[in-house]
Amino acid sequence: MANKMQARCAIVGGGPAGMMAGYLLARACVPVIVLEKHADFFRDFRGDTIHPSTLELMHELGLLDEFLKQPHQELRELRAVVNGQPVPVADFTKLPTHCKFIAFMPQWDFLNFLSSHAKRFQTFQLYMETEVVDLLIEDSRVVGVRAKTPRGELEVHADLVISADGRHSIVHTRGGFKQCEFGVPIDVLWMRISKKQGDPKQTLGFFQHGKLLVLLDRDDYWQCGFVIPKGGFDEIKARGLPEFQNELVSFADFLRDRVAELDDWSKIKLLTVQINRLRDWCREGLLCIGDSAHAMSPAGGVGINLAIQDAVATANLLAEKLRSGPVSVDDLRKVQTRREWPTRLIQGMQVFIHRRVVTGRASGRKNSLPFVVRLLKWFPVLRQLPARFIGLGPRPEHFRSPTVT
Repeated sequence: MANKMQARCAIVGGGPAGMMAGYLLARACVPVIVLEKHADFFRDFRGDTIHPSTLELMHELGLLDEFLKQPHQELRELRAVVNGQPVPVADFTKLPTHCKFIAFMPQWDFLNFLSSHAKRFQTFQLYMETEVVDLLIEDSRVVGVRAKTPRGELEVHADLVISADGRHSIVHTRGGFKQCEFGVPIDVLWMRISKKQGDPKQTLGFFQHGKLLVLLDRDDYWQCGFVIPKGGFDEIKARGLPEFQNELVSFADFLRDRVAELDDWSKIKLLTVQINRLRDWCREGLLCIGDSAHAMSPAGGVGINLAIQDAVATANLLAEKLRSGPVSVDDLRKVQTRREWPTRLIQGMQVFIHRRVVTGRASGRKNSLPFVVRLLKWFPVLRQLPARFIGLGPRPEHFRSPTVT
């Protein structure tokens, strides 16, 4: 016999969307259970860009000062190296926020911080090593989930199930949702290379005529993302590691004395890039948010922050009603109505960047700059446009759900 539990809300997935939704709902005195299939939050090659919109939210929640005591790096200007030339891309110092920078913080630190604060509310429960495998459905309404744990099977019954279990969501699959796919011509290879004193400061990336190398500062090592044509990893492996190492050096020469650390293909992980979204994000008793509702590409590092915006909108729109009972599918559709437009806009921009910028064919001289990039270099005021789009997004959410003491 399965163990059984009851809550107003069961959240599947302890990532940024799930943990933020859990924190905000518990803060509003909604009994909530978050179910995370892993034993901890430590997973490499996760996005770790905390944008000004999220930092502003932390200020609104009264958590900012403590949050900024966590290990992180601050980036007030995004710079890129395009065809060998350094170019300022986005200036965050003019944003109307308390923090005018992007914070680079390992995602596991962010999630540990948020979960530790959520646990202070009596209405919050977090279960690790709890893998949801199916939905509980009665009369076409989702009434809970079935999960596997080291202690046996668990059934969690809830007035609302929130799917925040990522792009490969078992919940939205079991829920029967239809997905719109947008072709993305790239994949990304992720790897670690050691960092040394004197290395360049954090940049957006190194662009060379349709190719891109991104380096994320992890304090004592670089997390490297190398953009390749979709499905091209086998061809790269066939050419051999030495040629791959030389290609990395052609982007960032300062790595020359370290690329030999990549001495086995097992140290290079393939991230299959997807851009998609659900046609409908909800049905009776079930709401999808974050990557479960809309998978983003790594471009701009906006995925985490868009997922958090979904969580804030969910709490703002549903917390008060959910505290006293079930919410209707019309209530759930209000979340999609509010969050779908910014999702569509950002995904459209990502598709454009991948097809026209990152994978665009070379033109002009070898060291020439694209016209748009030259405009950013010539007119500093224009750098505020990508700063707002990346740092705040087209519809930033603000904390408005009630706090009950």
